Amino acid sequence: MARKESITTQMILDTAFDMTREEGFGNVTARKVAARAGCSTQPIFRVYKNMEELWGAVYERAAGFFQDYYSLYPRIGKTPFSNLGMAYIAFAREESHLFELLFLTEGSSIRRKSMYELLNGKEGNVVYEISMAKESGCADPGGLFMKMWLFIHGAACMSLTGDYDLSDRETMTLLENSYNTFARA
Repeated sequence: MARKESITTQMILDTAFDMTREEGFGNVTARKVAARAGCSTQPIFRVYKNMEELWGAVYERAAGFFQDYYSLYPRIGKTPFSNLGMAYIAFAREESHLFELLFLTEGSSIRRKSMYELLNGKEGNVVYEISMAKESGCADPGGLFMKMWLFIHGAACMSLTGDYDLSDRETMTLLENSYNTFARA
């Protein structure tokens, strides 16, 4: 009778993903994953041909996690881009290591999605926000999105460094005011 494998593909991926959330993507090495999973490196390389393949799986899990986070984030604003901005800034604050992996880390051997792909997701989040801006009378909703996005991404990055300490209410007001200012420009 063959011996049952006690370390599964799912266990390895869960361990590597949890490590990414807690310690950052740069700390996901074969030895560290194995130590945390309570095994040798052999089970890792039995299911993943190399670390790049495991890292790619972690990246895809992180992208899905962001999509789930965004879809579950409460929609309280009526102004275009405000809910997207609130969710993005909160994600940076609450999931800093995943945010860094998805939106700040460049280059590596894994296939990365563009920021637009990540934001738009399967549901067309950005397309929806742009259409809302157009419906509210904005002459250049794509240009307005770029202006808003520079502001939103900057605020999210500031939250990573501890330089952003506005409350959710203050953030929403700032997003609404920015939208109204940029829409008039």
